[in-house]
Amino acid sequence: MSEEANREQARLAAIALLFALTAVPTAVFAMLAVLGELRPSIALLGWVLCSLTSIGFALLLRRDVMAMARLVHSLRSAPEALPPEPRLLMPGMSDLGAEAMRLVHVERLSRGRHNASAAEDKTLLERLPDPLLKLDMDGGILWRNDSAVTAFGTETAAMLRHPDIRAALNEAQADGLPVRREIVLAVPVTRDLEVTIIPVGGPVYMLVNDRTRERALEKMRADFVANSSHELRTPLASLIGFIETLRGPAADDSEAQQRFLGIMAEQAARMQRLIGDLLSLSRIEITEHSPPKDMLHLPPLLERIAAGLEPMLQAQSTTLNMSVPPNLPQIPADADQLTQVFTNLLDNALKYGRPGGEIKLTASAAPDPRFPAGGIVVRIEDNGVGIAREHLPRLTERFYRVDKGRSRAIGGTGLGLAIVKHAVNRHRGQLLIDSEVGKGTFFTIWLPGRSRLGKTE
Repeated sequence: MSEEANREQARLAAIALLFALTAVPTAVFAMLAVLGELRPSIALLGWVLCSLTSIGFALLLRRDVMAMARLVHSLRSAPEALPPEPRLLMPGMSDLGAEAMRLVHVERLSRGRHNASAAEDKTLLERLPDPLLKLDMDGGILWRNDSAVTAFGTETAAMLRHPDIRAALNEAQADGLPVRREIVLAVPVTRDLEVTIIPVGGPVYMLVNDRTRERALEKMRADFVANSSHELRTPLASLIGFIETLRGPAADDSEAQQRFLGIMAEQAARMQRLIGDLLSLSRIEITEHSPPKDMLHLPPLLERIAAGLEPMLQAQSTTLNMSVPPNLPQIPADADQLTQVFTNLLDNALKYGRPGGEIKLTASAAPDPRFPAGGIVVRIEDNGVGIAREHLPRLTERFYRVDKGRSRAIGGTGLGLAIVKHAVNRHRGQLLIDSEVGKGTFFTIWLPGRSRLGKTE
């Protein structure tokens, strides 16, 4: 209500009070004058005195009504601020104003406590280690905490479209009771989730407990035992055989001892490499569901890797041609894992390339129609013998070897490309492998930029 309207209301209240206070005295003095009980001059004097008193009370009422109106107006225009206490003069109005101010103080105190409690609750929800989402009746996102943004990023919408989650949402809304489901997300990486849907009237809350790490640890233990027992059987049998030979027939044969000890050292080194690669692969798989957060500038990393391979390049008279612009944008990445990825790929290019050949390493932020917009594309190619196309789909499988004899002879464990695949998956990237027999093999890796992994809602 405007200031002019407030004045009009106060004027009407004052006129009403004036009429109320003067009506009865006017009638009484007029009747007494007509009946002769009072002289007209005395009656007129009494009426004037009563009228002046009524006008004074009416003006005081108008002032107090205006003061109360300003109080209400200040409460409306600035609901968070404490209004000035009105000075009221009419008997009773001052008590009413004081009571109104007490109510305002109580309301402000209650609101402050409520706001503080709400802020604490929101901070608590924001800092929950588990992802929490608030959804509307249709499953749309109203709010999500930082853990949900970090855990799922742009994958949140895909998760909410999962049939089991849609069914759980419908069941929770229909029954009004919490519903718990265990689901498996297949893309972009396999994730085991325990989802609890909690209806709270209109919206629903979805609490997500990511069990991927626990399941991965269980799988890692089983796979490690199975893989290590299978792959270590041959070198262990070889070592045992040589040890028995050295204790027996070759005990006094120094020439055979030197030859056998060299072979035993090779077998022991092979076992060491195998266990190291198994542990590396297991560590990557444990964290594969959680994309990296640290930002990385890729060119210095690639230059360090190339410098570390220089002795091997010189030993094979191989040339490494790099085309890596120094102004590439930073990307969310795990430096240690990407070091392992590009080291494995360059090491493969050296081992399976032609002696005296060429390896090309290129990186670019230019759009590539094969990949989503944004990010960096890294390509490694050699001019080796190449790989037949029927082998390409299985190259990233554990222990898959195109030429088992040659792979073991040059120290391969059969886990290098599996490590590359899982590390790229953890970065939410993509790996493409192409090869042509007689011409070489081409590895292309796309790594997403910050915008592909950040907040979208």
